[in-house]
Amino acid sequence: MPMSQEVFGQFRRKRLFIAATIAALVLVVTLTFRFFEEKSHVEQQSRSFADRAIQRFDRLFSPLDIAANNTMGLVGLKCDQVRYPLIEKLAALQTIRSILLVDDDRIYCSSIFGASNISFSNAFPELAIASQRMMLVVDDQLLKGSPVLLLWTPRSLDNRSGILQTINIELMSSYLLEPTLPWVERAVINVGGKSLEYGNPMIEAAQPSEDEVSYIQASLRYPYSITLFGPEPAALAILSLPSQLPLALLLSALVGYVVWLATANRMSLSWQISVGINAREFIVYCQPLINARTNGCDGIELLLRWHNPRQGWIAPDVFIPLAERQNLIAPLTRFVLTEVVRQLPQLPGCAGFHIAINVAASHFHQQEIINDLQKLWWPADPKPQLIVELTERDALPVVDQSTVAYLHKIGVKLAIDDFGTGHSSLSYLKTLSPDVLKIDKIFTGAIGTDAINATVTDMVISLAQRLNIALVAEGVETAQQAEYLRDRGVNALQGYFYARPMPLTDFPQWLENWRQNGPATE
Repeated sequence: MPMSQEVFGQFRRKRLFIAATIAALVLVVTLTFRFFEEKSHVEQQSRSFADRAIQRFDRLFSPLDIAANNTMGLVGLKCDQVRYPLIEKLAALQTIRSILLVDDDRIYCSSIFGASNISFSNAFPELAIASQRMMLVVDDQLLKGSPVLLLWTPRSLDNRSGILQTINIELMSSYLLEPTLPWVERAVINVGGKSLEYGNPMIEAAQPSEDEVSYIQASLRYPYSITLFGPEPAALAILSLPSQLPLALLLSALVGYVVWLATANRMSLSWQISVGINAREFIVYCQPLINARTNGCDGIELLLRWHNPRQGWIAPDVFIPLAERQNLIAPLTRFVLTEVVRQLPQLPGCAGFHIAINVAASHFHQQEIINDLQKLWWPADPKPQLIVELTERDALPVVDQSTVAYLHKIGVKLAIDDFGTGHSSLSYLKTLSPDVLKIDKIFTGAIGTDAINATVTDMVISLAQRLNIALVAEGVETAQQAEYLRDRGVNALQGYFYARPMPLTDFPQWLENWRQNGPATE
């Protein structure tokens, strides 16, 4: 796989991983949010049920309180005098089974049975002695065995006189405590430690089953409470999640897609190049140019390397073409110019030393390269000869050829890089009038192995010599290649046989070693 495709594939995989991770996170967060929302909804439904039940019971008990206070004047009168008024009261209060009058701790009159003589404290010690106002009991007189609620309204603080109302609590609970599924499965009214459950006529303690939880709410006006039994809210919330899944999946897919689009720029190599320039992730390298005749170092070609902390080393064959397409090649060239100007004091300060820099054809538009040289290069008063290398595959339009002419005018030489691999044209050579042709390493590597390409190499050398253009051969890796090119009059040699590309800061030390020892033996 080509290096560029591999790098772009890494970026696409990283974008896909980020988008998928965020989409999965959104799915989990959405379902979690819906879980807690549904759980809260279930709990709220239980609280609302209890609130409504309390309010309804209170509204039913309130008129009974009023009626008892209005009837309090009958207490103490003879039963035969008050029985018919009690019956009238009973008819007006449909939830009351009977009204009992208590005086001097004696239940002496009943709206149903008339006169009686029953000890109040013996019959109902919870009311008479413990001062309770309500009491759940079983009716043993009218509807034997049925549950009733006793509501005691005392006339005196000693609880020896007052009105006792027998309430048909089973009837009231049958429509006030009807469960609401699935939140409330069972509803219970509690009075004085005793309980009456909806649908169960027995007065007995109500306990939750293994899979139920309870919720209790007490009345603020009367001494009773409501207990609700139902499924665990979390269990109901979990059961609701499958219905939430399609919407959660749609939302997560949408967010993942948005992230995929949003990272198209930030996760692209072009964005990484912009970041790398500002973060000084690029490093200026150089490769020496060796004089084929004297074996001395006549100059260097500036190269750019990129160490991306997120991706490692990225080859120039990957980021240079992309930078050209994304209009980022000019900032990279300015970076190279800035760095070489900073290193000028450590480089040979003579006109015979050449510094070659690669410039893309797009950098020639509207004399942009000239403007950059005037801002960055000439203010440093450089002594070495500057050579601008234009890759042959980047053919210049006619309008930009005037820029080349101006470069010649101000003393900058032009080299055609990778000659023979792109727009080979005699008219192109004539129009640009290059000072140097650089033989591509493809042809250099063919020396001694490929007769056809070797012939092309000879033709390029002959062409340059006839046009009086200097020649630089790239990719020299063997002594045989160096000897072959030297014999044919190539002016300068460049390649691993002499030196690998090195950081520009290492060049002064390399040059010192070269002058003392010559080429290293391999």
